[in-house]
Amino acid sequence: MRRRRLAGAALAAGVALLTLPATADADPKEGLGYEVAAQGYQGKPAGQGDWLGSYEWNGQRVWCVQYSLLAPDSNVPYKDGDELLTKGGAPLPADVAANISYLLLRYANTTSPDEAAALAHLLHSWTAAPDPGREISLDPASDFRHIAYNEQFHYDQLGRPEFGQAQKAVDRLRADAEANRGPWAAKVSAPEEDQVIGSPDTWVVDVTKTGGGQVTGLPVTVELTDATLEDGSTTGQLTTPTDGEALAVKVVPTGPNPSFSVSLNGPADRPRVQVPANNADMQRIVTTGGEKPLAANASTTAKTAPGVVQVAKTDEETGKAIAGVALKVTAADGRTPAKRQDDTDLTGPEGQPIVLQSGADGLATVPDLRTPQEICVIEVAAAKGYQEHFDPNAPPKVCGRVEPGQTLSVALKNKPDKPIVPITIPAGADGAGVVATASFTSEVRAGGLVGFGGVLLVGVALVGLLARRRAAERA
Repeated sequence: MRRRRLAGAALAAGVALLTLPATADADPKEGLGYEVAAQGYQGKPAGQGDWLGSYEWNGQRVWCVQYSLLAPDSNVPYKDGDELLTKGGAPLPADVAANISYLLLRYANTTSPDEAAALAHLLHSWTAAPDPGREISLDPASDFRHIAYNEQFHYDQLGRPEFGQAQKAVDRLRADAEANRGPWAAKVSAPEEDQVIGSPDTWVVDVTKTGGGQVTGLPVTVELTDATLEDGSTTGQLTTPTDGEALAVKVVPTGPNPSFSVSLNGPADRPRVQVPANNADMQRIVTTGGEKPLAANASTTAKTAPGVVQVAKTDEETGKAIAGVALKVTAADGRTPAKRQDDTDLTGPEGQPIVLQSGADGLATVPDLRTPQEICVIEVAAAKGYQEHFDPNAPPKVCGRVEPGQTLSVALKNKPDKPIVPITIPAGADGAGVVATASFTSEVRAGGLVGFGGVLLVGVALVGLLARRRAAERA
């Protein structure tokens, strides 16, 4: 029984042993699939079934595409051939070639015997269909080199209970190929909004198929520069959604030029085959159909998170807020404008550095500043009650560095003017009636002190002169 099984395995779908010389050390190995009843043709041994499934060749899973020729022998070397042709040597229609490439890409490594049998069945159906003009026929009198694959016969066989869901798998794989065959196109789209370093945003990967629509359940390799995935990695493998939507990926910019690249394998437009090096009667084999590498990339720019400056104006002595103070916001040089997050100048209506006023709480806030950035806040004019100590040639100023996503809090204190002390002088002989009020500062200036001294000296001299005159008159 073992010898009979090996003899059957030496043929793909029932090659007659008598038509070809036997090879003593032949080593064909069936892989995953089912052996079904044989399709008859000239020289077909009685009782020999047809194998629908994969083969193992030199430790590699392969699929045959020349029905009824010898099964691949690991002792026979294969070499790369040209594009896959029919058994009669005709080019495959473009849609059939695309179907084969897609199915090999998606199902070549299946672990399901149903899918393996279905894939083998479809490959033979498409590559060994009847072609009378090239002497490929369903006539049972044809030999193994000219017999066509009887699609309906084998499809009916796969519907038998002992072959599980193989027949349904044929329908499913055929529909899958029709819906998702190549060529595919890959595209990466960066967000339209400005990107902020450290803040995640959504990038979109589209893998579209012929006729439009997303390819679902497809492994995609991603690589990022100046950015990471949300888990902090810069590379990884993602899978396109099964709901037909594009693949949305959260990306965190880490530098000024975030870039997102994807690579994947799509189905080749036309699969390529491997051919036996020295035996034309041995089946051609395919593995993955010759994948077509696809790649796509998108990039954008990113900035650090904007910063905020908050200025507090307070009374130096009481600590109370001072409202209505005019404050100019500049770059570090104290003359040119500071920069907004969008790199425009922070200016007022006349194109000069913007001037703000402190509010009732003594605060003035400047948001959306580019970071990092050195800025200065300069007092333009003092509020009422604080003019005395304000020097327009050297106004109060405070500078600092605005960091990404941070608020720079600075303070400017004003020394209040000296209080004005009111003096009330009674008018009239008895102090009644109108009261005149004078105001002056309690601080005596040097010039004022000199004038007041001069007045005192003049009064003393006049008193002395009058005293001498009265003394002379008495004498």
